[in-house]
Amino acid sequence: MILAAAGFPILNELALLFVISIVIAYVSLRVKLPTIAGYLLAGVVIGPSALGVVQSTETVDVLAEVGVILLLFTIGIELSLGKLVRLGRAIFIGGGIQVGVTVLVVTGAVVAAGVSWQAGVYTGCLVALSSTAVVLALLAQRGDSDTPAGRLSLALLIFQDLAIVVMVLLVPMLAGTGGTGLEIAWALAKAIIVIAVVVLLARTAVPWLLERVTRTRQPELFLLAVVAVCMGTAALMSLAGVSVALGAFFAGLVASESRYADQALSEMLPLRTIFSAVFFVSVGMLLDVSFLISNLPLVLLVAVVVVMLKAATTVGSVLALGLPVRVAGAVGLTLAQVGEFSFVLERAGREAGLSPAGFGETGEQVFIASTVLLMMLTPLMSSLGPSFGRLLERTPLHRVGPQKEMEEEKVLKLEDHVVIVGYGPAGRRLVQVLQNTGIPFAVIDINPANVTELQEQGLPALYGDASRALILEHVGILRAKVLAVAINDTGAVPRVIAQAHHMNPTLQIIARTRYLADAEKLQSRGADLVVPEEMETTVRMFSHVLGAYLVPKEEIERQVQSIRAEDYGIVRGGLREAHLMVLQGLDEDGLHTRAVAVRDGAPAAGQTLADLQLRNEFGITVLAVRRGRRTIGSPAGDFLVEPNDRLVLLGSAENFAEAGEVFREPATE
Repeated sequence: MILAAAGFPILNELALLFVISIVIAYVSLRVKLPTIAGYLLAGVVIGPSALGVVQSTETVDVLAEVGVILLLFTIGIELSLGKLVRLGRAIFIGGGIQVGVTVLVVTGAVVAAGVSWQAGVYTGCLVALSSTAVVLALLAQRGDSDTPAGRLSLALLIFQDLAIVVMVLLVPMLAGTGGTGLEIAWALAKAIIVIAVVVLLARTAVPWLLERVTRTRQPELFLLAVVAVCMGTAALMSLAGVSVALGAFFAGLVASESRYADQALSEMLPLRTIFSAVFFVSVGMLLDVSFLISNLPLVLLVAVVVVMLKAATTVGSVLALGLPVRVAGAVGLTLAQVGEFSFVLERAGREAGLSPAGFGETGEQVFIASTVLLMMLTPLMSSLGPSFGRLLERTPLHRVGPQKEMEEEKVLKLEDHVVIVGYGPAGRRLVQVLQNTGIPFAVIDINPANVTELQEQGLPALYGDASRALILEHVGILRAKVLAVAINDTGAVPRVIAQAHHMNPTLQIIARTRYLADAEKLQSRGADLVVPEEMETTVRMFSHVLGAYLVPKEEIERQVQSIRAEDYGIVRGGLREAHLMVLQGLDEDGLHTRAVAVRDGAPAAGQTLADLQLRNEFGITVLAVRRGRRTIGSPAGDFLVEPNDRLVLLGSAENFAEAGEVFREPATE
């Protein structure tokens, strides 16, 4: 039977919902707004208080709930159980501090205003929760899920989603309509039991199921199996009183233990995109435009107070974990909103006779308006997070965190070594290669679990923020030969490079970046070689394509070199050749040889080698000079050094540390 649009009214509304959402999202992109902001705006426009395109929101709410389930499921697949375990301290200590302090502060303020403490605790619970769906969607959209700020945001959100179980059970007690401490304890016990069952399934049943389904070679059957795992686990968790969204997250963790996790993720992403868009539209539909206009000053005041409070408590909780204030600031603004689960809690409180701050229906409307407004502003606040973190670094808070811990550490006794910033996938591979080749190295990471893992293996590793001079000093940056920056934090990478280059101008700095367009910026900060993931992905793709047509390896390599020569041209010339000269024919002296760039403004620029007195003053020998495409071997004393020259030098680590002033250009912001 074919459903006619006239006999199926919701179909008309859904069609208009998607059409208008696409138009507004497209316009948002054109004016450089995140697509999430576009969906929220679309919800406001088509909602009952504006154009009224969608009058009945029940179906939209159901689809929105599915969107949240799919979003949390895919996040769980990408995270995996192993990563979740490493986040345990951040989840329970950081999340506990953030939620607990927020509830206490709000309760105190409400009681001081002459309202009951029960209403204060209820309001504090509403404010303490942030938007899991909005924040995680933003992080996934920007590729920041695996950054330090992204992982910490996820950790705090997980605790909040666990806390909602207790908060919902507290509502009857606060309203005086029932509920006991024993009931809360039993509910928590059930949740723990169900989570344990989920973990057991992750190790046994689900991988077995996906293995059998995959052998059928039927893609549609595999998709159905993945959806069944997602929805089934979420339903199982909901039976224990855990939120369906958190259940979906654990379902993703279950699927992540299978070797088919990547395929499961790829199958679910299109569905996630569709239903997540509906979720954000549904949130925008909640905003009562007429109420917002007539009560704008009050709504804005509440929103500002919430942002300030949430940012302060979140920053404090991250600092309590001993992490850099830069990361704390980024997380603080990212989570400085009220979340979708607060709507669930508000609905439960309304049925029990509670209202935000005890203000009745007005309090409910102000809560909804300010919450939707803050959700709409989250993309902007999240983008300002790194800047907020850098601002906090200029305050006394910069002394809080790893700096205090690192003052007790001893400087690592290494020289001519590689300093690796970040022990993610790229850092791990680099460590393995350096171990195999016997090249000395040290690792800096702000993830305590990673540092502990390395130290237990007897490898030199330091916990701290690599953009700080003290941390770099502790890994012997003044005596290091190479710095490899392998982190995803796009805001931190330029600062790490600039700090390290200023401290040791003879250091050869290699950095990764996502986009080729970022290479020039990093090179201007002091990077010698920037490896854009965008470029290397392209190179690998066309290499495989040419190989499929049996193009000779020599021709493929020639094409690769041609592409790299063209697109890496923004990095000052001669670097690759200079490095090859360093590595060829030096045997045991390879560790003591460096290709040092002479940058504009450095004392070495514009002087002859005789004037520099590198051998007499510092014990450094000039082996060759690379200028553009030309190599000058064993240059004479009257050779004039020019900006952009690369000097291939031989000397000890101590010699290079003493000669740093010769190659250090004036400090810049």
